[in-house]
Amino acid sequence: MSDLLTKQGSSSNDSIVGGGLLIKTYGCQMNEYDSEKMANLLENTHGLRLVETPEEADVVLMNTCSVREKAQEKVFDELGKWKKWKAEKPNRVIGVGGCVASQEGKVIRQRAPYVDVIFGPQTLHRLPNMINDALGARARDGKAKAVIDISFPEIEKFDHLPKPESTGVSAFVSIMEGCSKYCTFCVVPYTRGEEVSRPFNDVLAEIRTLAEQGVREINLLGQNVNAYRGVMSDGDIADLAILMHAVRLIPGIDRIRYTTSHPNEMTSNIINAFGEIPELVSHLHLPIQSGSDRILALMKRNHLALEYKSIIRKVRAHRPNLSLSGDFIIGFPGETHADFEATMKLVEELKYDRSFSFIYSPRPGTPASSLPDDVSMDEKKQRLYALQALLNEQTQAISAAMIGTKQRVLVERLSRRSTDEMAGRTENNRVVNFPGRIDMIGQFVEVEIHEALTNSLRGEVVDEPEAGLQRDAARYYAL
Repeated sequence: MSDLLTKQGSSSNDSIVGGGLLIKTYGCQMNEYDSEKMANLLENTHGLRLVETPEEADVVLMNTCSVREKAQEKVFDELGKWKKWKAEKPNRVIGVGGCVASQEGKVIRQRAPYVDVIFGPQTLHRLPNMINDALGARARDGKAKAVIDISFPEIEKFDHLPKPESTGVSAFVSIMEGCSKYCTFCVVPYTRGEEVSRPFNDVLAEIRTLAEQGVREINLLGQNVNAYRGVMSDGDIADLAILMHAVRLIPGIDRIRYTTSHPNEMTSNIINAFGEIPELVSHLHLPIQSGSDRILALMKRNHLALEYKSIIRKVRAHRPNLSLSGDFIIGFPGETHADFEATMKLVEELKYDRSFSFIYSPRPGTPASSLPDDVSMDEKKQRLYALQALLNEQTQAISAAMIGTKQRVLVERLSRRSTDEMAGRTENNRVVNFPGRIDMIGQFVEVEIHEALTNSLRGEVVDEPEAGLQRDAARYYAL
């Protein structure tokens, strides 16, 4: 969980305009992106400024995720804490959005009648009107009335959000929404809808705006980002590879990432992009969930472990130093010891870096939730610990192997360790701290790695770009 924080705005007992806003964000990078859009939107429409605590706020929003276990319970636990806060000042607004809201909208209203607005991932752009409607109904009728909109108006929200803004040198850009794969364990198609891609020119326009603000690195987002199929101005369809070729031509954009991908959408065009686009990082996040073909079939992943390994082999033919990360589900219903060993063997063979692994938990309404599960929780935990130990070992080995190498680092900010040091990220997303200057922010520098710590690296700058390429970094530091 993370809080979006900035300076406090003034609040009023009579109106939320110009007041404080708190957004609690749970889950993935897509939710982080959506929360930033909510904050920008409500600042433009109601003058709300982000604050740190509910007590400072006139509007509190929760952006939820239903992928993890007991997501609904966590939502109601948080809402229970906000009930007293609402009673002290009834004109305050509570809103619940995201995937849990999309899935459990009516239940939220029944269990927490003090919630004012309930919105889905595709209707966050309607928040200003929803808040106004809730306040209007309260003023008119003398009692609260929840405004609920958990519909799926496809890509409409991107046409109603404010101009993109960034105060950093790296930014996320959502290029598509939803998922059409319907894996048996996953709730996303039911809470975010099926795959819908943003128009090609709209995505490029947003990235150009960000580049003009000093952004150097773009991370293209989507539930299945490599399934992107954006309509171009001439009516043709652009896939992710075509989009990345266009993004690399935007002045100022010198690093491209994308997440999250599905193996079935790793086309030859996308694989070849690793050999054609130097701005594309040597990193790939490609979830497989299990190394067992039997479990993959039960999950409805629609590919074999061998096909997945073939994709990685082809990408590494272009980028031998590829950093690979993935997602793994342990203890899927019916998983045997042999199935788990197949996952361990695949991880050992492919050498993953910084992957995510979880014990399976049934999501309501998904096909897998009705499958018989005869694997004990103790066994699931033992398997998870074994997998995580292997993944951590591989991560540390990769970090150690970077000692003595020179890494291209995008300088992002002052180091949290010292005001005499700067911090940035490598292509494989390692944080590096090194002695440097404020005017390096926004630059790519060559850093020789001297030390590998648990969660970061340390090094020293050995080469800086030409003076003509230096950016006005003081602006970022001031913000």
